[in-house]
Amino acid sequence: MELNPMEQFTVKPLVPLHLAGYDVSFTNQSLLMVTVVAAAAAFLTFAVKPGRLVPTRGQSMAEASYEFVANMIHSSTGEDGLKFFPFVFSLFMFVLLANFFGMVPWSFTITSQIAVTFALACLVVLTVIVVGFAKHGIGFLKLFVPHAPAPLLLLLVPIEVISFLTRPISLSVRLFANMLAGHTMLAVFGGFVVALGAAGGALSLLSIAPMLLIVAIMLLELLVAFLQAYVFAILTCIYLNEALHLHDAH
Repeated sequence: MELNPMEQFTVKPLVPLHLAGYDVSFTNQSLLMVTVVAAAAAFLTFAVKPGRLVPTRGQSMAEASYEFVANMIHSSTGEDGLKFFPFVFSLFMFVLLANFFGMVPWSFTITSQIAVTFALACLVVLTVIVVGFAKHGIGFLKLFVPHAPAPLLLLLVPIEVISFLTRPISLSVRLFANMLAGHTMLAVFGGFVVALGAAGGALSLLSIAPMLLIVAIMLLELLVAFLQAYVFAILTCIYLNEALHLHDAH
């Protein structure tokens, strides 16, 4: 039977449910999202215990993640941005654990679904818009008016508006494409290993090469999983910084 490397991205209903003509079934994607949230909450809740003289490895990892995100926010947005720590930290942990859970065999990579990443990106941009108008009022629109000679503004203002409106697309596609490509590559080379191993004889020895390559790609994917979570979080901080400080951020 021929292996389909794209089959791993298929959303399958686990509990079929239709409401008012809409399909709201509980799917494998929904299950992994609930699992990721529960795992993050459990880890951050039970790993840290106040009053412990010698922190465990779990507590050290939890505290390191707190400090990592806090330093990221402070360096990107200053003191004003620390109020958004819960939002940025939640996004970072969700994307990070979702990426890592997707590396588990027979699991499901929710960040390989454009619907999920686009929803997260829209949440980020909507938050930026709300924060911008809440702090600056109508003056938030100055974000789209760079410091430039008046004749150039006729060209630059539309470019700034288009650039802002395309942020949900660029932010979501970057995460989606990286996770999709990496997992597809793993599935393709895994198919090579299975096919060569089943061929028997000298061809079975050739399966060692793609097997070693899978190990290397797996290590690379672990790095990519962390980097994509970091990129998503740092871009969120940069966008929030623009909403807080407008052109003073540049």
